[in-house]
Amino acid sequence: MAATAVFSIVPRHVLGQGHIAPSDKVTVASIGLGRQGMAVTMDLLSRPDVQVVAVCDCNKGSKEYAEYGSNALLNSARRLLGPGHENWGQDLASPGRVNLTHTFATSLGMGGREPAQRLVEAYYGARHNGSYKGCTAYRDFRELLENQKDVDGVYIATPDHWHAPISMAAMRKRKHVLCQKPMTHSIAEARRVAALAAEMKVAASLPVNNPSSESTRLISAWLADGAIGRVREVHNWSSRPYWPQGVERPAEPLPVPEGLDGDRWLGPAPARPYHKAYLPFVWRGWHDFGCGSFGDMGCYSFAGIFKILGLTPPTAVEASSSEAHGETYPAASIVHMDFPAVGARPPVHLAWYDGGLMPPRPAGLKEDDRALFRSGGEGILYVGDKGVLLAGFNGQNPRVYPESSKYVTPRRERAAGRGVEMRDGAVDQWVAACKGGPAAAADFASQSAVTEAFLLGCLAQRLPGERFEWDTAAMRVTNSEAANRLVDPSYRGQWSS
Repeated sequence: MAATAVFSIVPRHVLGQGHIAPSDKVTVASIGLGRQGMAVTMDLLSRPDVQVVAVCDCNKGSKEYAEYGSNALLNSARRLLGPGHENWGQDLASPGRVNLTHTFATSLGMGGREPAQRLVEAYYGARHNGSYKGCTAYRDFRELLENQKDVDGVYIATPDHWHAPISMAAMRKRKHVLCQKPMTHSIAEARRVAALAAEMKVAASLPVNNPSSESTRLISAWLADGAIGRVREVHNWSSRPYWPQGVERPAEPLPVPEGLDGDRWLGPAPARPYHKAYLPFVWRGWHDFGCGSFGDMGCYSFAGIFKILGLTPPTAVEASSSEAHGETYPAASIVHMDFPAVGARPPVHLAWYDGGLMPPRPAGLKEDDRALFRSGGEGILYVGDKGVLLAGFNGQNPRVYPESSKYVTPRRERAAGRGVEMRDGAVDQWVAACKGGPAAAADFASQSAVTEAFLLGCLAQRLPGERFEWDTAAMRVTNSEAANRLVDPSYRGQWSS
């Protein structure tokens, strides 16, 4: 077992309080090393009870991954490595910025299996007085799962169309799974991965914090207390996409970049020639690879909404959108969803908005709250019989109108809510579950219905202008065969679920 060969296994008490003996560590392999894969792998490295033993990506390495700031990934790596590594990885420095659309530019950063392997080995080497060669790099996840016997769990950060096939392959090997959102690329896959996680009795979850966040607990408590009466409507809006959507397939193919296995990148998706319009990062807008704005962001907000309102899958969905294109999601859309009553809770109508669209702004809001309805704003609005509850996109910093001194966000919650995404320990919960603790709040079992809901929204975006009736028990659109073909699309060639 390459990852543990350099350590002696000793009882925890010998190491002293706060240290984790190697025998107590969760060994993890990271699969998919783009921006998100690199960022969360760094988070895993920083945890004393996790050992990263392998990395896998069909890309050997490149410096063309979108990142959220100039040289953000490399600077994060240097901070993680610590003093003495201020100049580490100079050859991995960003080549500059690029315009993904006419309104969005981003810095480019490092990614791929070899940069990830270098980082893992530099991190552990720096902490054990010398070189370290205990991280294996793979091009194919199947080889990793077959050969890396010391892996307890995998972290998956590939494009969406790979989430279910890799999750299921790992779970069949009885590996724990932490999979980036969205959980799957299709509704049927969500059912299958949740069922397999239960069958294999593995810890399988998403790094999504909303089900257990302080904001979700606070909103739940206020609504249960009748702060705005019974909730009848929810409006949720995102400024995404800032990658291209509403575009056509490029006419001319490009040469596959050196170091990239293009066929493995495609995997279960239909075959097509390589083009930089598909990867990296810009794959999100394409039906075959991503789930558009709704799949990128709805998994966050819906995880909170489902928890707060006790929602089950919707009974009907329909969308209106900007110009439809055959292979990409629309540049802007509104999706309407009807959720059935559960117990004393009445039916709920939910509307999703993206691409700069948003609901009418309620009258009488404070200046800070009006900002959520301006260009680039994102938020959520619960509408009840007696008032409204407004919050940031993930529920942060909630406030009630008409105002009441009884419903005021605590100061610590207002401070935490300033970030784009709150950190409430979803990865901590997964690591604890791997060790035999309780299931994470965003486990596959709970997120299957959440995923089903927003993927129905994605289905409606692909076929705008029609209302689709959904029978969740039969997993079937009852009034459209065209829509049903999107519920469980087939895989290409050798790939199977």
